[in-house]
Amino acid sequence: MKILKRVLFGILGALIIIIATASAVRTTGRLLNSRTPKGGINESLYVDINGTKQWISIYGKDKNNPVLLYLHGGPGYSTSMMDYAFTRKWADVYTVVTWDQRACGKSWLKNTKDTTPITLDATTTMMEDGVEMTEFLRSHLGKDKISIIGHSWGSIYGAMLVQDHPEYYDCFIGTGMVVDLTKNEERYWEAAREWAKGNEEDEQLIEKCASGEIPKLSREYYHARQGMMEKYGYNISAEKSDYSIPATCFFNPYYSLWDWYRFKTGTNGSNSYLDWDASEEFNSLSILDRTEYKVPYYNINGDMDYQANSGLAQDYFDSVKAPRKKMYYMKNMAHGLLEVRSGEFSDIVHEIAAMERAE
Repeated sequence: MKILKRVLFGILGALIIIIATASAVRTTGRLLNSRTPKGGINESLYVDINGTKQWISIYGKDKNNPVLLYLHGGPGYSTSMMDYAFTRKWADVYTVVTWDQRACGKSWLKNTKDTTPITLDATTTMMEDGVEMTEFLRSHLGKDKISIIGHSWGSIYGAMLVQDHPEYYDCFIGTGMVVDLTKNEERYWEAAREWAKGNEEDEQLIEKCASGEIPKLSREYYHARQGMMEKYGYNISAEKSDYSIPATCFFNPYYSLWDWYRFKTGTNGSNSYLDWDASEEFNSLSILDRTEYKVPYYNINGDMDYQANSGLAQDYFDSVKAPRKKMYYMKNMAHGLLEVRSGEFSDIVHEIAAMERAE
């Protein structure tokens, strides 16, 4: 019995030491990531936007730099648990604002009971949110105009904001560019047929999805679609990230352990719009007939991106009329280009910033 007690006390003591050490290491890392650059800015705050508290972080190494608002994908998929690792790589040329959109991430943590219907009509909810956030940033940071970078869902969202309110923006960067959800799916299944040639089982599944036998707005369709990309090497993150995502999350300066617990155990499924694969409105979105931009238009896409079809994005790009435009391709890269090759992506952002400063 005495030996057992000693063993148990030893195990307990070791656990206490491990937890205390991990806590101290995490605290130190978070403090380092919370530092404000000399002459720069480092803020995180909740902003009153369209009836809700919405969370943003602001980080830059020079307050005089232009402001870049990063719009995450989804809809409903906040990246604030890790996006500081790649957005801060742009912070020497931009003051970068990351925003947890309505019912996402830390914004959801502040409004867990919000069931306001979410729509993308030009006069409601998401568009109003985007305009109000832009107006706040212009006032808070003392800028007449800001730039937008949007990934996936954030790209079509940002494009619509820029087109509807060119007076507020000076540049648009779309990455993993979404232009038409219906045609995106048509292109996807065309590509999938090529991947699966000779595999009768997959060929049959593809035809069921493409024909509508498996309904588009169903979980079965979604799992078949995502599974096909993963099987044939086109999934969102087909290669290892160039930074440690676990370490980034562990040392996140914005998330307390309580935030993490609530984020992992809660749900933001009260708004059906955020369940993108089951949202009729989201799946009808298109900007194919909206090709006029009054600001420079840039795209950064993976040449293996079938989540947001890069060929369709190229067709749209060719039709765009803008003061300046340029398409960048990251070779052998799928949809998760920010998270996977953040260094290469950052180099392109720096090139765009240099071009804009030269004008």
